[in-house]
Amino acid sequence: MNRGYIFIFLATIFFSSMEVALKTVAHDFNPMQLNCTRFLVGGLLLIPFALRGLRQHGAKITAAAWKGFAWLGFVGLVVSMMFYQMSILYAPASVVSVLFSCNPVLVLAFAYLILRADIRPQHITALVMEVMAALVIIDPLHTTLDPVGITLVLLSAATFALYAVLGKKQCARYSGVAVTCFSCLAASVEMIVLMLISHIPAVADALQAAGLPMFAAMPFFSGYTTGNLLNVLYICVFVTAGGYACYFMGMEATSAMQGSLVFFFKPVLAPILAMLILGEEIPWNMWAGIGLMLVASVVSMIPTWETILAVRPFLVDRILHHQH
Repeated sequence: MNRGYIFIFLATIFFSSMEVALKTVAHDFNPMQLNCTRFLVGGLLLIPFALRGLRQHGAKITAAAWKGFAWLGFVGLVVSMMFYQMSILYAPASVVSVLFSCNPVLVLAFAYLILRADIRPQHITALVMEVMAALVIIDPLHTTLDPVGITLVLLSAATFALYAVLGKKQCARYSGVAVTCFSCLAASVEMIVLMLISHIPAVADALQAAGLPMFAAMPFFSGYTTGNLLNVLYICVFVTAGGYACYFMGMEATSAMQGSLVFFFKPVLAPILAMLILGEEIPWNMWAGIGLMLVASVVSMIPTWETILAVRPFLVDRILHHQH
């Protein structure tokens, strides 16, 4: 069996368990505190894989590169993951995981707007289906979901999609795992700076007055107990570092298309884990929305499959010609 599929399987398990794991400790920590911890530990653990990626790409890290990583880390990890972590406080883990899974289709929209990437009719169809799936899950006419949680997770998905598009060129230059590692480290430093600033009395008072008490005087070390330590280690080591490392190694050993299987299975597996571990109820409209998302993912991949099928006969002919 190709070891790449083992990595993809592990990445699917780690990423699908992310919302459940975060939900178990969401009320023990400040959102930025937990994000800072997991991206700092995750980034440090990814360094060996990042250095290998740099060697394979023949790339070196310069001051300009660090500026790019800092910007990516701010958009995709400081801002996006802050929205994400906050959304888990207001919405069920199953809802957060499924709605966040629409970000691959949002990537297509940003790629068209920013990179002028080619958008096929199938991509537009998939985007419409993702919107329909989100509406089915939210069920705006009868919803009991907190609109704050829904808004936060959609903002998180949008900003993470922006992070993916902005990092596209850097991934080609430095490798995807290197960009992830160094943007994690840069983001954790940015969070530490923001947390330090939040302890300035005038800033803390202003945040309190603005109705944002969770961002005033953010703690660094409180909340850790013997009861949640294993959960925190799982989030840092397996979900963050292990998930990304397995995802990129899986793509390296197979292909980007096989790697995308992670996002086919996550919307299905994550709610099942939330139901089994957290006891969350999964209503019929969520299963219907999950089905629509899976179909949208398949539709969005059609142009990729068409390209591969069109190129494969040409490659076979070239190989046979070379052998003769």
